[in-house]
Amino acid sequence: MSLEKLKKEDLELLSNKDITNLILEEKGSQNTAELFKEIIKLLELPKTTFDQKIGDYYTSLTTDKRFILLEDGSWDLRSRHTSDKLIKIVEEEEEEEIEETKEEEEEEDVNNYDSIDTDGEIDDANEDLKDLVVLDEDELELEQ
Repeated sequence: MSLEKLKKEDLELLSNKDITNLILEEKGSQNTAELFKEIIKLLELPKTTFDQKIGDYYTSLTTDKRFILLEDGSWDLRSRHTSDKLIKIVEEEEEEEIEETKEEEEEEDVNNYDSIDTDGEIDDANEDLKDLVVLDEDELELEQ
């Protein structure tokens, strides 16, 4: 399906992501602004739409698995890129997430020390839990 062959009425029935897919198929990679301006032009929308909706448009591209954001900031079809590049990007993101998780855990540990009094006792935050009793499955069955 070519963009030139589609009428405005047909384009209006498509989502912005579907139109983006057609643009990228025909013209190759483009940045977010170029893509969205092309959609606005095709749908004959007012120019104010760009400023009002560009954020939503960008978010929709990031959540759609058909598209990939390249290192130069342009979007392209994921199907055009080899999986080894994708794997490398995913591995880098996972490493960053692991580092962030370690940092968050360290912060939590530090924050937990804040709740200890100088006497070495835990603050009254856990006072409600002092009478808590833990039952195993056998004890639960006996109570029922």
